[in-house]
Amino acid sequence: MNCLGIDFGTTSVKAVLFDEKLNELATFSEEYTLNTRGNIVELVPEKYWELLQNALKAVREKAEVHCLAIDTQCETLILTDEDGTPVRDAIVWLDNRATKEAEDLEKRFGRKLVYEVTGQPEVTATWPACKLLWVKRNEPEVWAKTRKIFLLEDYLLYRLTGEFVTEKTLQSSTIYFDIHHDSWWKEMLNEIGVEESMLPALLDSAKLVGEYEGIKVVTSAMDQVAAAVGAGVIHKGIVSVMTGTTMAIYLPTDAAPEFDPDSFVPCHYSFDGKFCLLSWSPTAGLALKWFRETFLDKYSFEELSAMADKIPVGSDGLTFLPYLCGSTMPKYNPDARGSFTGLTPEHTSAHFVRAIMESVACMLKSNLDYLAVPVEEIRIMGGGAKSPVWCQMKADITGKRLVTLKNKETACLGSAILAGVGTGVFTSVEEACAQILTGKEYQPSGNDYTETYLKFEQADNVLNVRR
Repeated sequence: MNCLGIDFGTTSVKAVLFDEKLNELATFSEEYTLNTRGNIVELVPEKYWELLQNALKAVREKAEVHCLAIDTQCETLILTDEDGTPVRDAIVWLDNRATKEAEDLEKRFGRKLVYEVTGQPEVTATWPACKLLWVKRNEPEVWAKTRKIFLLEDYLLYRLTGEFVTEKTLQSSTIYFDIHHDSWWKEMLNEIGVEESMLPALLDSAKLVGEYEGIKVVTSAMDQVAAAVGAGVIHKGIVSVMTGTTMAIYLPTDAAPEFDPDSFVPCHYSFDGKFCLLSWSPTAGLALKWFRETFLDKYSFEELSAMADKIPVGSDGLTFLPYLCGSTMPKYNPDARGSFTGLTPEHTSAHFVRAIMESVACMLKSNLDYLAVPVEEIRIMGGGAKSPVWCQMKADITGKRLVTLKNKETACLGSAILAGVGTGVFTSVEEACAQILTGKEYQPSGNDYTETYLKFEQADNVLNVRR
């Protein structure tokens, strides 16, 4: 049987069809544009359905599809009437209009209680609870017509099967889902004025929902969880690190950590009924991309990597802080900015490139140290995984084994695996993940980055301070 994994990103949709041996049979990708006005980010819901139809059509022209699952971003909200007809445009997860509502809900419940129930360590305008309260307060005519509340995966499952269901990983950041009792948080629902009948039935990942044109439709997981499954990160001790424009770290854990008022690391429900910690930084590959486009636009990223390889460890004392868009974890400071320190006349453009790469590796170490969970292996994904120099740097600075992956579309693969588990193609996620092919392995080489990391921390302590 062939399993289709569909990954709905913020501005693109990707679909990859796999056979039972996880060989790729067909692929599809399409970008789309959001409607943005200041803090408002929306999209006509029908566009999501159109994109899904395009993906299905393209893949089915190449091979037969037996089952599918769709992973999406968590917080994109679609409100409909009783018949499932949208009553307004989708409020995309990036939408930040509900700042007042976030402040009110934090004041009402407090960060500690919100974390202890939902795993979210802060209350932000992007969470669906805040968005729903905003709609209720500011669009009463829309709220009066609202009978069903969907997140994006829910809406697509409904359009495919007619079933009003959701899966639990997707609901983790709504702040009205209790991750410890697998149920809706009634006190929060009462506060924002939502009846349980307006919410879909809660299912686990990898559960058969129904059929669409002969294709079995299965619940997937939120995009980060699906990507972790597709990377084979399903046991403690193995983490996934996505180094693209940003850096995202996924770390499985059996239990939610105790509340720490200084921590902003969210704890999400995971595909296996356990938990995962998600840490992220808004700038990673973006810093290298910025430097290339601004100063070295005639060079490829491969050439930049080769330049950096000729510079000694520590970049001859040049240190970079990669906070072009602020810092999040382990230190939350949206006002932080990027900076170079330790400049001398001897430093060349190659030194700057290496310093940027070293800074991202240092940021990875600081995040892993902050999470304080034993790590044996890092599975590396994203554009950063293409640079052997960068991968070796990360292995040396963290002291961990790094492994790349043959399949680059890990979220699609993760969704395909969950689709296969839900339809009996695989007996378990573990069985399927045993077939995942890894690429090159990087062991710590013995290069000493102690002084490099110390200088990074010293610069961070001086310059990354809330004003």
